[in-house]
Amino acid sequence: MAGFAEATAVVDGRAELDPQWTVGGRPNGGYLLAVLARAAATTAHPHPLSASAVYLAPPECGPAEVAVETLRDGRSVRQARVRLSQGGRACVEALFTLGDLATAGEARFTAAEPAAVKPRDDLNRTPVEPPGAGIRITMLEQVDQRVDLSGPGDLRGWLSFDDGTPFDAFSLLYAVDAFPPATFTLGGNGWTPTLELTAYVRGLPAPGPLRVRQYTRMVTDGQLDQVCEVWDAAGRTVAQASQLAVYRMARS
Repeated sequence: MAGFAEATAVVDGRAELDPQWTVGGRPNGGYLLAVLARAAATTAHPHPLSASAVYLAPPECGPAEVAVETLRDGRSVRQARVRLSQGGRACVEALFTLGDLATAGEARFTAAEPAAVKPRDDLNRTPVEPPGAGIRITMLEQVDQRVDLSGPGDLRGWLSFDDGTPFDAFSLLYAVDAFPPATFTLGGNGWTPTLELTAYVRGLPAPGPLRVRQYTRMVTDGQLDQVCEVWDAAGRTVAQASQLAVYRMARS
């Protein structure tokens, strides 16, 4: 069974999209973003600092081509455009800013304390086939996800790898898209395909489960926005994201 690093590896412009990291048989959007980030990273700029991706078509599991275009390669940051394609069809395209998080230092100011969440042991692990979802979330075989339905349009909880692997800058890109849609508390039906996702990686996380809050600020008949905030085991903000996604109304 491949770990996350192996499942997101890119060698000579080719990736093997792993069926372990799927929702309804399709690769998760955060997982795909981590694949593209690995292709863009270099020895001098080893970590994604920001990413903005558009999801053009859902890829299949299996071989994919990953093309990297360097836009700027400076001393402190690198900027690149990365495209993932299958059979000549573009599936995901992203812009990255990369650098070295080890030199970032500690935060001088944060606007919010870590979200209040029930203790991890008080929450049940999310099943691979959640009741009422009508979809198999295979990636939940690889992660321990525990969700607190905090209120309308607001989910909070904990996330860790099942094998105990600590999170890094790349797997944080997965973490910001790993939780169920916030519309689960509003009558949403099934998964919400991502149209655009912007993520910031703010620090290298301390070992231990991540604390996650995901909430929506506006829902229409066809779309919603979602904001995701992630704190490490030391209570430090390590990732932030926002996305625009398709919203499916529950059937009466």
